[in-house]
Amino acid sequence: MENWLTDEMIEGNGDYKMENGRIYGVSVGPGNPELMTLMAVRVIREADVIALPHEKKEKCVAYQIARQVLPEMDQKDCLLISMPMTKDPLQLEQSHRQGAERILKCLKQGKNVALITLGDVSVYSTCWYLYRLVKEAGAKGELISGVPSFCAAAARMDRALVSGSQELHILPASYQIEEGLELPGVKVLMKPGKHMASLKEELLRRKVTACGIQRCGMDGEQIYRTAEEIREDAGYYSLFIVDGNE
Repeated sequence: MENWLTDEMIEGNGDYKMENGRIYGVSVGPGNPELMTLMAVRVIREADVIALPHEKKEKCVAYQIARQVLPEMDQKDCLLISMPMTKDPLQLEQSHRQGAERILKCLKQGKNVALITLGDVSVYSTCWYLYRLVKEAGAKGELISGVPSFCAAAARMDRALVSGSQELHILPASYQIEEGLELPGVKVLMKPGKHMASLKEELLRRKVTACGIQRCGMDGEQIYRTAEEIREDAGYYSLFIVDGNE
């Protein structure tokens, strides 16, 4: 990506400078607050600013998970960053840069920022786009891993995700998944979004063995033991596990 920093943000040799501020990409797990790691709790507790990829903290799922463990979060400075639900690359790039600039301003003031995200920051995470841009600007920081949703989902359904020599493939279900479903081993279909009906139709057409879960570890959790049980109006926080044919 080309240099996106404004003249106002560039200092010295062209690197973004800050005194002590650090950026932390903090994973809060899939939904059950008891699945937050001790490291995540510590980093959030010690942070000066909590950054959220949402316009309202009351509606941010990651925030509501973390505050069940850390109610004192309500007293911290909160940086709300609008992240539109779109695939338009220009709109996404603009929102990511604007969010990164706001985080950088906090870091420049010597404040540590905990940018929290649902699930794990390394797996299809909105948080990653902001974190990456801030680090590219020269900031110091660290990613704090968490329990990914597909591991928690397998545990809730009392099953192994993979075993023996099985392969595991993680697929973004809001994109084309036909080729992915041809892969050997177990397939995890994440974030189907508005494509739930076509996803269910494809699974039934292939007559595969599949199960799934909606809102894992949260209020309104629902488990689907077969593809036939999947509701076409299942929410955004749903994932499905398709078993291999080995």
